[in-house]
Amino acid sequence: MAQFVDWDLAAKTAGTLGKSGPRVSYQEASDVVAELRQLADEATEHVGAYTNLRPVGTPAPVRVVDRRDWAEANIGGLRQVVTPLMARVASGREPSAFLDGFGSRVTGVQAGTVLAYLSGRVLGQYEVFSGEPGQLLLVAPNIVEAERKLEVDPRDFRLWVCLHEVTHRTQFTAVPWLRAHFLGEVASFVDAGVGAGPGELMDRLRRAVSSLSDTVRNEESTTSVLDLVQSPAQRAVLDRITALMTLLEGHAEFVMDGVGPEVVPSVAEIRARFNRRREGGNPIERLVRRLLGVDAKLKQYAEGRRFVHEVVSRVGMASFNRIWESPLSLPMLAELADPEAWIRRVGLQPAVG
Repeated sequence: MAQFVDWDLAAKTAGTLGKSGPRVSYQEASDVVAELRQLADEATEHVGAYTNLRPVGTPAPVRVVDRRDWAEANIGGLRQVVTPLMARVASGREPSAFLDGFGSRVTGVQAGTVLAYLSGRVLGQYEVFSGEPGQLLLVAPNIVEAERKLEVDPRDFRLWVCLHEVTHRTQFTAVPWLRAHFLGEVASFVDAGVGAGPGELMDRLRRAVSSLSDTVRNEESTTSVLDLVQSPAQRAVLDRITALMTLLEGHAEFVMDGVGPEVVPSVAEIRARFNRRREGGNPIERLVRRLLGVDAKLKQYAEGRRFVHEVVSRVGMASFNRIWESPLSLPMLAELADPEAWIRRVGLQPAVG
C-alpha cells in the first residue's frame, strides 16, 4: 500500500525544527512535572463538580511531555487515523510513483514543520486519535515559558491550564459516543473529497496558491490552508466539525473561568494577560498562525464560550448538558451565534430561580 506521509521523516523534522524550551534545572523540571500531575488530579474533581459530568470508567493518567514528545504523540495518532483514510482514497486507483516516493517525503516534511511550529505553542491537549478513549497531554516547557512571559503566579496558571485540558478529557470520557462521532466526521470529510479527479484537484491547488498570496497580503484574512482545498461537499462536513470543535473549546473556556475564582485566586489577571498574549506575535508568526488556521481556532474559543455562557445563564447547567445526549442535540454552526435557536430546537425551558 502506498505511504502517503513519511511519518518517520515527519517526526525527525518536528524534532529538528522545534524550539528548545526555557532554561530550568533538573530539580525545577522534576518539580514542574510532579505539580502538573497533582494539579490535573485536582482539576478533575473541580471540573466534575462544576459540569455535573462524570467519566465512564477510569481515564488514563495525564502525560506530562516536552515539545518533542508532544509532536511524536500527535504523529502517532495521526498515523493511525490518516493511513486507513488515505487507503480508502486510493482504493481502485493506479499507484502513484510520486506519492510513493518523493511525495510522501514532501508531505512528511510539511507535517513535521507544522507540528514543530505548534509544539512551541500548545500548552496542553486531549489527543483522541491514538486510541480509545484518548490521552491527556500537558506540555511542561510551554507552560513554564508562558507563565514566565505573562508574569503570573505559577501554581494558579498551571491549575488554570489543567482545568481547560481536563474539561476536554471529561467531554470525551463522560460522553461515550463523542470520540466515535468525531472520528466519523473526519472520515466523512475525506470521503467527500474522494471523487475529485486529477484535473479538479490541480484546479483546487492552483486556486489555493492564488488565495495564499492574497492571505499573505491581507492582514485581515482568516483563510487557512485547510480552507483552500475543500470540495463543496467537504465544506458541509467541515461546518459540522467546526461547530463541534467550537462547542468543545468554548465549553472548556467557560469551565476554566467558571471554576477559576474558587480555586485560582488570580484567574481574572491570568485571563486578561493570556488574551493579550494570544493577540500578539511578530508579523511572520501572525501570518503562520493564519495559514495554519490557529487564528480561526482562537475565534472558536470566543464564539463557543459566548454560546455556552448564554445557554447556561438561561437554562442552567443541568439543562445545558442535554447537548451531550446524542449527535442530534449538538448545535449547528448557525446556532452558535443564536443560542436561543438551539434552546428552542431541543425544547428547553428557562431555569427557575
